[in-house]
Formats: sequence, C-alpha cells, structure tokens
Amino acid sequence: MSISTLFDALAVEPPTVDPANPDSSARRSLTARPSASDSVFRSVAFSAGCITVAIMLAVGVFLSLRASEALGVAGFSFLSEQDWSPESQKFGIASVLFGTITIAVIAMCVAVPLALGTALLISEVAQGRMRSTLVTLVDLMAAVPSVVFGLWGVFFLQANVIPVAAWISAYFGWIPLFRVADASGQALTEASAFTSSAFIAGIVVGLMVVPTQTSVMREAFSQAPIGEREAAFALGSTRWGMIQAVVLPFGRGGIIGGTMLGLGRALGETIAVYMIISPIFTINWEVLKTGTNSVSALIALRYGESSSFGLSALMAAGLVLFLITLVINFTASSIVARSRSGAESD
Repeated sequence: MSISTLFDALAVEPPTVDPANPDSSARRSLTARPSASDSVFRSVAFSAGCITVAIMLAVGVFLSLRASEALGVAGFSFLSEQDWSPESQKFGIASVLFGTITIAVIAMCVAVPLALGTALLISEVAQGRMRSTLVTLVDLMAAVPSVVFGLWGVFFLQANVIPVAAWISAYFGWIPLFRVADASGQALTEASAFTSSAFIAGIVVGLMVVPTQTSVMREAFSQAPIGEREAAFALGSTRWGMIQAVVLPFGRGGIIGGTMLGLGRALGETIAVYMIISPIFTINWEVLKTGTNSVSALIALRYGESSSFGLSALMAAGLVLFLITLVINFTASSIVARSRSGAESD
C-alpha cells in the first residue's frame, strides 16, 4: 500500500512540505473529511430544523394576517376589555386570559408536587421491575385523550371535589381567592355554587400534565453523577440526605424546565376545560365559585357560529395564546438543555 493510499484510508490530509521550511513536514492536518453518512445525517437534521422553524413562522404569520382586521378595530383595548361581542365591536380577552392563567396556576399547584414525588420515586427509590412498571404507567397516562379526562372530571371528580371546595371556602373564606359569595357579599354554601369552577378545571388539567413534568424531571434526576451519590453515602448520608445534597441541586434545571413545559400545556388545554367550566366573560377572582373561561375554550365554543369578523377576533385570541405558549416553551427548552450538561448543579 502506498503512502497516499494509506492517508486516503485514514481520511486525513497527507503532510505537506514547504520548500522554504523543510521542518514543516512534521506538522500535518488532522481534520477528518466527513463521511457520506455523516453528510447525509447533517443535511437531514438541518432540513428538519429548518422545516420546524418554518412551520412555526407560518403559523405565526397565518394568525397575524387573519387577526389583523380584529386587532385593527380593537387596538390595545383587546387586552383590557372583558366582554366578547365582536358583532358590536366590543370585545377583548381580559377575562378569558385571566381564566386561562388561573386554571394554569391551579394546575401547576396540583401537578408539580405530584410530578416531583413521582420522578424521585422512579429514579431514586423504585428498583427493577417496579421501576419499569411505574415508567410504563406514567407513559400510558400521557396517552389518555383529553376528552377522557374531561368526562372523568365532569362525572366523577366534580362531585367529590365540591365538599372539599366548600370546606376550603368555609375555613379560608377570609382570603379573597377562596371566598364564594353572591353580589351582596353573602357567603354561598349550596353545592351549585362550587360546580364548573376554575378550581375543578385546574385539578383536571394538573393531572393531565403530570406525565410530561415527570418525564423531564426523571431524566434530569437520573443524570446526577454516580460519584457524587456514592460520596454522599460514604460520608454517612441517608438516602433523603443524598437526594437533598446531590439529586435535587443537580436536577434543579429539570424541575424548572418540566414545570414550564407543563405550564405551556396547561395554558393551551381545550377539550377538558371546555367540558368542565361554565363560561363567563367577567374576571372572577373567586376560584372556587362557578364560572370561568379560557382562550382555548372560547375558540372551541365560538368558532362554529362566528361571522368573518368574529373569526378574525378568535384568531387574535389564538395569536396571543400562541405567543405566550411559545415564549414559555422556548424558555423551558433552554433551561432543560442547561440542566442536561450539569450547568445547574452546585
């Protein structure tokens, strides 16, 4: 085999000799030429990324164009107006956006502790077949359709949550968020005052996002360095002490990222919320009381009966939700990416 053939086989550049400097033959390039498979993979991955970004931009442009008519009429009052009456050109998303955020916050209060505990159980406590079974159950829970969660919330959960909501209102009603009262300020105690509330919708949505958050947190916890785990045990730490000293600090980014990914899902949930809530177009600060709304439920409720201008107004509402969800998801993705490299570890 000749020298040139050998260098071709090794995919490196042969040494070059500078006539003015014979010693330069000792310096040769070690830059490898990419193989055909690497080039194909790089091209496919780059194309997939470009297509994904193009689709997101296309969605944003489509919503912007379709919403321009309504936004031109409403102006900045679109974000402050509570009523929804596009036919009379008096419409806005203040009430539905408030309801959307309320439901999402309640969902996070329910989902984050459950997801955190489940992720720690799977990654740090469960072993062998039990761990694989739990992972499978969590993954199956993520595959349950939204309509099933909605039906379960309406026909089972609501009846069992109403006594809990009534108890919270009775003992913590001095907090404005937990008060349930009529227009005159008189406290309400009948069961009908606690149905179809943001509280019930938030619980259902929270249970829906638990699998997403659990998967992200479990992945972050599983990447905690083995050496640091063993060092904690060697110093006499208990399992919980090791989790506090090693796993939780290392997985902080995964916890934050998983929470924000779940928040993005909770903000956009449609069917389950639509089936549970009683839509209103006023800001309801009493989360236990009947009546709330969300942007996605508004679109599902009014899409089939809206005029051309009404559709433009719905597109404007969808554009606002799209931008909020996009910002949350991009922020969460960046945090998760940092946590995978251990950048969040102390």
